[in-house]
Amino acid sequence: MARKLYIKTYGCQMNVYDSARMADVLAPLGYAKTDSPDDADMVILNTCHIREKAAEKVFSELGHWRKRKEAGADLTIAVAGCVAQAEGEEILNRAPFVDMVVGPQAYHRLPELLARAQRKRDAGREGNPQKNTTQKGPMQKGPMQKGPMQKGLGVLDTAFPPESKFDHLPEALANPPGPVGFLAIQEGCDKFCTFCVVPYTRGAEYSRPAAAIIAEAERLLESGASEIALLGQNVNAYHGEGPDGQTWSLARLLRALSDRFDGKYPGLRWRYTTSHPREMDADLIAVHGDLPSLMPFLHLPVQAGSDAVLKAMNRGHDADLFHRIVADLRAKRPDIALSSDFIVGFPGESDKDFEATMALVRAVGFAQAYSFKYSARPGTPAALLPNQVSEAVKDARLQALLALLREQQLAFNAGMQGRVLDVLIDRVGHKQNRPGQMLGRSPYMQSVVLEHPGLEIGMRVAVQITAGYLTSLAGNVVGTPILPLNREAA
Repeated sequence: MARKLYIKTYGCQMNVYDSARMADVLAPLGYAKTDSPDDADMVILNTCHIREKAAEKVFSELGHWRKRKEAGADLTIAVAGCVAQAEGEEILNRAPFVDMVVGPQAYHRLPELLARAQRKRDAGREGNPQKNTTQKGPMQKGPMQKGPMQKGLGVLDTAFPPESKFDHLPEALANPPGPVGFLAIQEGCDKFCTFCVVPYTRGAEYSRPAAAIIAEAERLLESGASEIALLGQNVNAYHGEGPDGQTWSLARLLRALSDRFDGKYPGLRWRYTTSHPREMDADLIAVHGDLPSLMPFLHLPVQAGSDAVLKAMNRGHDADLFHRIVADLRAKRPDIALSSDFIVGFPGESDKDFEATMALVRAVGFAQAYSFKYSARPGTPAALLPNQVSEAVKDARLQALLALLREQQLAFNAGMQGRVLDVLIDRVGHKQNRPGQMLGRSPYMQSVVLEHPGLEIGMRVAVQITAGYLTSLAGNVVGTPILPLNREAA
């Protein structure tokens, strides 16, 4: 009998990839994905530890699922991802109704963990037929409980195994990837920025062999993807073994992927995220000018424009390096759209330091960006730094930065008016009163709103842009929509 699997994903595109692979791992056990948790037999919360109060958001979500168990549902609850890695024991203590907690390096063992969890639940029922493992009652701490409660029966696996999880993931894709295929090529981080938890939750940098990446890319393309996003916490630090036995860089991998697939799949698009300025070497910059299929978009987090703040963050580069990288990229690909991340209110950030960030933004000009107030992460060096910035100052600085970034984003989008862009339709529109509305992505990662009969998810269309807004473009379809090559053949 088919079982229903619901996965809720928070955070980065790597988590989106991981969620898809968890579904692949569980498919041989009869689990098929569902869009609703209400009738699911198993629910997985794939978590992110980057945002503020990440753990509390997890417990809030778990509270909703707990109610189904209390009502007698035979429901398996699992917590995965970076919050699971960082706070696995705490999750099982505060939420003993959770069956499994699994870190991002161990989800290939989900079938084994599922069997262990079932055995523990069966043993618990036999040992105490009256016991309800989801009963309400006080526990040691946390809002999930009111006081001490019997220890739960959940299983925990947050180890960093000596073998790579990628060696144990199934080749078969349980679900079609959709128009955009996510492909993890690198994982982990050795940079140890003082504000960041990633080295502790994802582990050391690891690069997959190029042959495995090429094979997975082919499966994604054969399943209907028209765009492939190469993923990694430090994706441009990729240094995997090539088929020739040599160490390949990201630049060499991109060239190999382009040579292998661009001719077979016309209109195919490649991109990669997330990058670090220290790893943007001359060869990778050159690829942006050499490969037409590499999208003219790059997300390159800089975090701050002050050298003093960058040093305190342990970023390993200064503002001048970032400026030189931008100049070299634009020399190779003049139309490239740049995105970045910014943190305001880092400990010790002065008014002068913040103005240096504003000056960098004015000088570079960004098509889009993500900006956040600094919030301390337990266990990171920055959490112990003196001169923490007040919330009022953080708020003021964030609003000033957001105003500048929005001004630049609006100008970039408005500048598209009159141009004809290749747009990949990737989702249905949100307006209920316009059932024919479809949304796509431009090569510059802009959302494009279209109202045209006969459009389907996965189509590529030429669109003449009629207007540019803060978060989207509007346009008219010109020419004939093109289906993915694999669907045309079918």
